[in-house]
Amino acid sequence: MLELEHGFRVADVHTRLDPDEEAVAVRGRQVSPERLEREMHQAGVERAAASPGRTPKGEGYLRANNAVARLSVDRPLLAFARLSGPRHVSRVVGPLVNLVKRQKSHHTTAGDVEQYAYDDRYHGFTLDPAHDGLPTEAVVDELAAVGDPVLVHAGEHCPPRAVADALLGRGFPVVLTSFGGYPLQENLMNAALSLLETHDDLYLDTAYVPDRDVLERGLLEHPDRILFGSGAPSVHPNVGVMEILTLDVSEDAMRRAFTKNPARVVPGLLPDL
Repeated sequence: MLELEHGFRVADVHTRLDPDEEAVAVRGRQVSPERLEREMHQAGVERAAASPGRTPKGEGYLRANNAVARLSVDRPLLAFARLSGPRHVSRVVGPLVNLVKRQKSHHTTAGDVEQYAYDDRYHGFTLDPAHDGLPTEAVVDELAAVGDPVLVHAGEHCPPRAVADALLGRGFPVVLTSFGGYPLQENLMNAALSLLETHDDLYLDTAYVPDRDVLERGLLEHPDRILFGSGAPSVHPNVGVMEILTLDVSEDAMRRAFTKNPARVVPGLLPDL
């Protein structure tokens, strides 16, 4: 695929790095760290946040997190540690009974978050509540104490309102993937855009959002809250970049999404900005 020429400094808040051949085999398009780096270069992406893909339920993410941190060294990648927890998305707003009894050894603890936060290999955290569950209140409290950004996979099985009830207003930035509406649920995307009106710590990334009207509305109404995310390797970074470049918005709005906003939420993405 040809290299894009667009003149923007692009920082990507949403990529996946599969640490081994087995993980690649079960998650789709086979992309090694070297190929991911090459595709980023083709799209003009200078640096990207990378987290592990899914592991089987009950396995945990310690090994995968360590692998992504190791593979990110000397590459334009910032490792995000993926977390899991015992709470079900649909029960977030209800009483939480017997949490301690239901806590499993593979779930993330507050101590794990503290260790990740003080390990300079990690720059943030990733949650996929529909697959991995939500962490305990103790873990969320530690995320608040740390203050690093948290990328949350949202969509039909984890709607924006559930994320808001569980995580927003705690003092750390939350980035909802795919405008909160994966796979292309426009009603959820509009709900996420509405949440931006009342939550200053909420941001949306553009991964897997091909709807021009929704993207343009986000960039026009909330220019400081939209962050570029490619969704690589499921989507080639070129595709994600072109979706923004072809919108009917100003160059300043594009620059905010590509550069200023990601670098503000994840400072390590473009440290010399």
